[in-house]
Amino acid sequence: MGKKVTVVGAGFYGSTTAQRLAEYDIFETVVLTDIIEGKPEGLALDLNQSRPVEGFETKVIGATTGPNGEGYEAIEGSDVVVITAGLPRKPGMSRMDLLGVNAKIVRQVAENVAKYAPNAVVIVVSNPLDEMTALAQIATQFPKNRVLGQAGMLDSARFTNFVAEELKVPVASVKTLTLGSHGDTMVPVPSKSSVNGKPLAELLPAEKVEELVTRTRNGGAEVVALLKTGSAYYAPSAAAARMAKAVAEDSGAVMPVCAWVDGEYGISGVYLGVEAEIGATGVRRVVTTDLTDSELAGLKEAAEAVRAKQADVADL
Repeated sequence: MGKKVTVVGAGFYGSTTAQRLAEYDIFETVVLTDIIEGKPEGLALDLNQSRPVEGFETKVIGATTGPNGEGYEAIEGSDVVVITAGLPRKPGMSRMDLLGVNAKIVRQVAENVAKYAPNAVVIVVSNPLDEMTALAQIATQFPKNRVLGQAGMLDSARFTNFVAEELKVPVASVKTLTLGSHGDTMVPVPSKSSVNGKPLAELLPAEKVEELVTRTRNGGAEVVALLKTGSAYYAPSAAAARMAKAVAEDSGAVMPVCAWVDGEYGISGVYLGVEAEIGATGVRRVVTTDLTDSELAGLKEAAEAVRAKQADVADL
């Protein structure tokens, strides 16, 4: 029996994620759902017609879903479900401004996922990310290792890209890491960032590193401001698809994700951006790394900021 992955939400983010997952050619089926009638079916038809050109066999299925869970039977038996549903940011909006409206959407989606794909690993990408990941776990009642959020992969990719452009080196030669929350309390980790194995601090002055850190923290807002309608999706979908691939292949790849932290770094009982080993069960384990005192302080600060907001989502 081949693997099945579902992407909930057929906007730019969801449809691009579905395309990437299909083009990997490791799944038997990719299901794309949306509440806009005909949209997921139309995109699925279009994606399937690209198969002869791109040379992949994965079948894409589109399904319109209704307010009372109609159409969700299409996701039955999914190994992985990526939740992209919800509204994107508009210029000037923070991720937190989306909390109320997206909470209702994510809760409804999560309840239907629990009903039709009770063994799935859930990857949340809806904003505000850390809070929506916590909400999805509450609504599905899944073990915490099976619900994770996509943030660190994207934030690290942005940081890596900015460093590579600044130093005019290939992106493949740059390694960076970001932890903490997806937003204002993001914690880029310069001490774990390097270019061809050389510490970033030896290649760039501290103020330039700080400038790139700030740009990374505001990476999404920068894209939103330029687009004026909608938010980033090429880089975010690449990150979400790689996470889904690690689950499907049970690869054990170590990636920065939003995961449940229970004692690591002296932090407990909160969803937070950390490095984790990803496999068929979702998060196999949180991977800790040596942080400087200020990086650790930043991570603990992020944990408390996120904890306060995550406590609120249970009631949304």
